[in-house]
Amino acid sequence: MHNDLPPVRRVVTENDENGKSFFVSDGPPTSIREVAERPGYRVNNIWRTSPSPALIKAEDDIHTHQGIMPPKNGTVLRIIDYPPDPKDPIELKKQLDAMFAHLYQDAGHDLKEGEHPGMHITETVDYAIVLFGQMTAILEKEETILNAGDVLIQRGTNHAWTNRSGKAARIAFILIDGTNAG
Repeated sequence: MHNDLPPVRRVVTENDENGKSFFVSDGPPTSIREVAERPGYRVNNIWRTSPSPALIKAEDDIHTHQGIMPPKNGTVLRIIDYPPDPKDPIELKKQLDAMFAHLYQDAGHDLKEGEHPGMHITETVDYAIVLFGQMTAILEKEETILNAGDVLIQRGTNHAWTNRSGKAARIAFILIDGTNAG
């Protein structure tokens, strides 16, 4: 399936040796991940920080990032394009299993009987901002539809995302390393 969403543009600023600001880069993300088994699903890894507080002058190393989790005490910003989910539940499970196997091996993806095949959990606080389209956020007890402009704050809960709209959708995610301790 073709992704009809416009390409993501990443613009990065910096200060020169005299403290004057300028654009150090302007173009596509340097780290784009796709899964052949899930056509149209595209992960645009934009930036990451480690540790907190973030070192402002840190080099761009997002191209080395693997998995779903941000670095310890860090963050990761990614924009994900979601194709419409296939109507066949067997095909959906096959696509999501491939996605977790290839991209997100570090996510807690231990499915229970009857759960959506995309259910997963991370020890993070996530800001999920719907940029285009419509997505459904699924929790263990309920679900809600989110439209462009809506923001979901995901706080270490078991959850899944599904695109039942029939059109491509895009979400920006800021994942912040977290803990359940304390």
